[in-house]
Amino acid sequence: MVSAAIRVTLGMENSKSFIFHIEDEEGIRLDVFLADNLPDVSRSYVQKLIDEEHVKVNGQSAKSRLKTVSGMEITVDVPAPKSLIVTPQNISLDIIYEDSDILIINKPKNMVVHPAPGNYEGTLVNALLYCCTDLSDINGIIRPGIVHRIDKETTGLIAVAKNNKAHRELAKQLEDHSMQRIYEAIVEGIIKEDKGTIDAPIGRHPGDRKKMAVTPGKGRGAITHFEVIERQKKTTHIKCMLETGRTHQIRVHMQYIHHSVYGDPLYATYSKEATTDGQALHARFLQLTHPSTGKTMEFEAPLPESFSKLLTKMKG
Repeated sequence: MVSAAIRVTLGMENSKSFIFHIEDEEGIRLDVFLADNLPDVSRSYVQKLIDEEHVKVNGQSAKSRLKTVSGMEITVDVPAPKSLIVTPQNISLDIIYEDSDILIINKPKNMVVHPAPGNYEGTLVNALLYCCTDLSDINGIIRPGIVHRIDKETTGLIAVAKNNKAHRELAKQLEDHSMQRIYEAIVEGIIKEDKGTIDAPIGRHPGDRKKMAVTPGKGRGAITHFEVIERQKKTTHIKCMLETGRTHQIRVHMQYIHHSVYGDPLYATYSKEATTDGQALHARFLQLTHPSTGKTMEFEAPLPESFSKLLTKMKG
């Protein structure tokens, strides 16, 4: 049992503080416990709060993997949203599916998913705010409706939640790996194995804050399954199935086994400048359980023209 959270409004408008006293809810990861007990907060946002030291356990900073024990006091300071206006923009979107709960978008290349420093316009969120009257607000004003992300130069399917109930259900499917996401990629070199699994933790690159890297003993667990579709002269066309959703996961894992995604501006070995289209990575298939009906739904986005042209070129 957890004693009732004490909620106090701090001096900054809309910032909040929560205090939890653990009694017999023992052995639960700190991030899981807080995601279950903080109202309308996703696990990814909880992990951000922990990383930025807004969470204290018995007065000390803690890690997401810390387990709860009896007598533990957890304090959480949720900062007020930053003052920022995200402008709706009339940007055409390829909407694969839409109902009152969810949107499935086929994202084009070179579109950032949500506003961030240097990219406050032209994002998927700007477009969503123009075409949708309702979006979930669990992730705040910067990421309304956004349940998961794909990189700017990655094309393909992304799920958007139109209300908080749908957002929580989809986020849960991501966390328990029941949402299936399959990507296609062209990678450098010839992969000899027909299929394989990369199980290697990913964390921030120790020497370059723009990059992620495999960080044994330090990063968060990450698992990618891959399967060869076709081998070309100097490249391999593969599909990748994600069990986890770490930042740059496929790109980092493929570099780790010395088969970087072709054209990847951060991680490629020899093809970094070979194409103006960026990395050849496409979110091809998406399977999820509908948050209201419970029905299994499958979606597919065909390969974009740039990807198909590169495949033809690589076949020589």
